[in-house]
Amino acid sequence: MKKMMNNVIETTIRKRKSKEEGVLIPRIPMIPMDLPLDFKRLQFPVRLAFTMIINKSQGQSLEVCGINLEFPFHQKALN
Repeated sequence: MKKMMNNVIETTIRKRKSKEEGVLIPRIPMIPMDLPLDFKRLQFPVRLAFTMIINKSQGQSLEVCGINLEFPFHQKALN
């Protein structure tokens, strides 16, 4: 995250090792449909996340885990 303003977050997304792309994340209206009250709130659509390399994650138990399979993993990349 580069800069946080009232209605937008300015950040960078890393697409590959050396390629980065600047993006703006706006606040979006959240309107709950399962409550008897009608209201709307503005919220940033972001979630806290952590990264962990494969070697460090071995033997750990995780409640929730996500894996990016956009690019194939190569063992040579670790050497």
